[in-house]
Amino acid sequence: MTEKLSIQMVRNMMLAAQGLHRYPDQPAVKADVLEAIRRMWLLQIDTINVVARSPYLVLWSRLGEYQPKWLDELLAEGSLFEYWAHAMCFIPIEDFALYRRRMLDGMQNNDWPFKWAVKWEHEHSQVMKKVRTHLKKNGAVRSAEFENKNHIPGGWWNWKEEKDALEIMLLLGEVMIARRQNFQRIYELRERRLPDWDDSNLPSMEEVQRTFVLRAVCALGVAFPAWIPDYFRQPKSGMPKRLEALAQEGALLRVKVKGLEGSGYIHPDRMGLMEAAISRELDPTLTTLLSPFDPLVWDRTRASELFNFDYKIECYTPAAKRRYGYFTLPILHRGKLIGRLDPKAHRAQGMFEIKALHLEPGVPVNKRLISDLAAALQRLADWHGTPELVIRQSNPPKVTALLQAAMKV
Repeated sequence: MTEKLSIQMVRNMMLAAQGLHRYPDQPAVKADVLEAIRRMWLLQIDTINVVARSPYLVLWSRLGEYQPKWLDELLAEGSLFEYWAHAMCFIPIEDFALYRRRMLDGMQNNDWPFKWAVKWEHEHSQVMKKVRTHLKKNGAVRSAEFENKNHIPGGWWNWKEEKDALEIMLLLGEVMIARRQNFQRIYELRERRLPDWDDSNLPSMEEVQRTFVLRAVCALGVAFPAWIPDYFRQPKSGMPKRLEALAQEGALLRVKVKGLEGSGYIHPDRMGLMEAAISRELDPTLTTLLSPFDPLVWDRTRASELFNFDYKIECYTPAAKRRYGYFTLPILHRGKLIGRLDPKAHRAQGMFEIKALHLEPGVPVNKRLISDLAAALQRLADWHGTPELVIRQSNPPKVTALLQAAMKV
């Protein structure tokens, strides 16, 4: 057991582990996109596009100016694949065996959603046969290429049967996503994407679970038992016992954190981060905006416990009941989550609109905050190709004028 860490030291370690503590020294290149995903182990996918879609925004928060097409190219080239991890994610291809084991065990154990998928497959055998035949004959396909005159469109999950069939084949590992076209999936048979694949060399499920626990701790810098299952969506039961066993064998190290109960854990690979945090060499300098689906904040309970930041995405909340806005982005400033803003990129007009900006109560409005935040907002607007930045309102109200003045300097 090490000496006690402060909560800010734990924040700093987590930010550094996630690549969110400092602005990059060099302009990003394509390889940096893959490296950022490997550092997180996964990149959650979401389609909301009032600003850049979430996976592109998560990368921007870490890399700054980069070309979104690099993510698309890495998928098409086979460096990444798509599958359910934390949610549906882009995942480095070298991890396919871990998820393949999850697929096979899920089917064997009749777990949800595999139970539903197998049932649907049996009940719609003709649709499955039609889709399989099309893929074998014609190669990669979009669901839009299937015409279904009986389908009544509408709703997020009201898919036509052919789309359901493709998604079930993806869940069961029969197809993979070959690439995306205007963010629409293009499906391809797995045997064509991975022609040399062999299921006989898969790790055991115990090895998979162990790997995911160790990776979650590594990705978080410091992790408490309740924070770990959510990262790769592992079972919560038995997690404290598993962590203690890993600590006993030296695969993890225990730490105490002032203000947080129980033992936290760090991966031996993060010992250097802990030493740097203790010696104040890890103090964050980055100010940026985060996607609601960024690993730093996707666990809302952890964000509250560690950063004292209560956050909820309100796009699923009726407009009249929203407190902050449709798709608010958390503001990260030098190691703290200090507020949120409700943005919209008006691409045709070249304007980036901030409908409202809210700082957390008690956040000091000083010259450094305004300067850092103004620069981050302008970087985000420029990256979107919407350089005209408009701020409608803020809380406190004086922040609007201060940011506007800083952007004119």
